[in-house]
Amino acid sequence: MMAFPRSSSWATLALLLFVALAHTANGADYLSAGYYAKTCPNAERIVSSVMANRVGGGRMASAVLRLFFHDCFVNGCDASVLLDGPESEKDAEPNLSLTGFTVIDEIKATLERDCPATVSCADVLALASRDAVAQLGGPTWNVPLGRKDSRFAPNKNFTTQHLPSPNDNLGSLIQMFGDLGLDARDLTALSGAHTVGMSNCEHYRERVYGTSDTKYNIDHSFAEARRQMCPPQGSSGDAGKAPFDMETPRKFDNAYYRDLIAHQGLLNSDQALYSGSGVDSLVVRYGSDNDAFGRDFAKAMVKMGNIPPPMGMPTEVRLHCSKAN
Repeated sequence: MMAFPRSSSWATLALLLFVALAHTANGADYLSAGYYAKTCPNAERIVSSVMANRVGGGRMASAVLRLFFHDCFVNGCDASVLLDGPESEKDAEPNLSLTGFTVIDEIKATLERDCPATVSCADVLALASRDAVAQLGGPTWNVPLGRKDSRFAPNKNFTTQHLPSPNDNLGSLIQMFGDLGLDARDLTALSGAHTVGMSNCEHYRERVYGTSDTKYNIDHSFAEARRQMCPPQGSSGDAGKAPFDMETPRKFDNAYYRDLIAHQGLLNSDQALYSGSGVDSLVVRYGSDNDAFGRDFAKAMVKMGNIPPPMGMPTEVRLHCSKAN
């Protein structure tokens, strides 16, 4: 499988993406790639160093990337997903399987020693996600910085309502992404994050047993193999993890899209992207062109990362990511 090239072309792409998006997406005009140039010039180096030492190309990289997605989809990119407390985002059903919190805590602690009370936890998440993708062989990009951390987290019911479900159909996905200022192209590219990571049985059970209302075509041998790891009912199988991408589960590439074309998407919400719909052509393009996927994914990550918290929300730079100051 061809890896993303590590050449000057990616650096040029990153610069162009920043210029095009940093001051336009979702009203995030305050974000800037050079935000910490004077106040914490080593910020990005510190994040990259801890990520390399703690994560490398292992499973924790996909966990950190998932944290960023779940944070930005609920009240914007404000690190609220990191907050502890009763009825927090962490308690919402879609977030119960989140991991990677200790990596973010270590990065934040290191930054606090170098430049206290300066770099927000929201920016740590954004930078760590970029580095996670790069460490898995994917593209890199300039990250606009200057986010602030929310002082409060929404309750678990609100959180669940604002996160995609593993059985969502394409219309529901387009609507949810659209509410955040993300279009169908962004949806298709960002879904490619499922080229790495794993899912619990409870999330793909309906897909492989055909019990969901969204019965997208599924390859029979693929479904049978997944059933061996996931019983038809009961909590005993809920921990039966399966990789989203069987071919290269720890490599950030375009194999996810080829799986969809072969009707081997693990979740119904994955296969929804290739189901005779308007985004089929994008799936085919990404499946045949690794670089095209990388470019659009990087662009969509900048756009998603610029989703601000609601107007008037109290924010700060937390000293500890798990609690407000």
